[in-house]
Amino acid sequence: MEWKECYLDVILVPLGLMAYAAYHVYLWHKLRTQPLTTVIGTNARARRFWVASIIKDNEKKNILAVQTLRNCIMGSTLMATTSILLCAGLAAVISSTYAIKKPLSDAVYGAHGEFMVALKYVTILIFFLFSFFSHSLSIRFINQVNILINTPFPPDELEEMMMMITPEEYVAELLERGFVLNTVGNRLFYAALPLMLWIFGPVLVFLCSVMMVPLLYNLDFFFFGKEISKIDRKSSFGSV
Repeated sequence: MEWKECYLDVILVPLGLMAYAAYHVYLWHKLRTQPLTTVIGTNARARRFWVASIIKDNEKKNILAVQTLRNCIMGSTLMATTSILLCAGLAAVISSTYAIKKPLSDAVYGAHGEFMVALKYVTILIFFLFSFFSHSLSIRFINQVNILINTPFPPDELEEMMMMITPEEYVAELLERGFVLNTVGNRLFYAALPLMLWIFGPVLVFLCSVMMVPLLYNLDFFFFGKEISKIDRKSSFGSV
């Protein structure tokens, strides 16, 4: 394969994925240092309070807990089903002949060889497979929480066993693992969407990956502090 045929694929596609990965490194850093400035960190803290509230008043809120967790499971199931269906479709395309891709060979930039076409589909397939794997594990953890959050643990038996079978911290940690895996599965699914455009050329992959960074930034971070400061400044100017 000549360099002039694949240099756009070699340069633009890794650059787009690196931009997407660099944003998530920054997001992880913020989650470790300033979790309450992010939507993920704030929701994680709220979920721990929710678990403590449900366990404390379980007789009145047990149905609410089951329904809430069931909705979470349905969301993860939908994403897992979508990922595995896309994997099956991509596997069918890879195993078929390359005749269906030949009409696009003159309409896209980058390499058009059989190896590059196979690499495109295999890369997309890997992302969707890992997304399915993450959502499947998320369903597993949330199912465990669905049982443990309504499990009674009499104090007398716990004192004899010298341990708590379903403490609030344990249930909250299981729920947090489930939601972390759900977030990872969603982000892998989002990363695979720009790669789907790789079929039409590497330029679209790069542009879509770069455009997703500010979009996700506005969805992942809070800006209430900046808005409050602007309001304070306007009010101070008005009073003068």
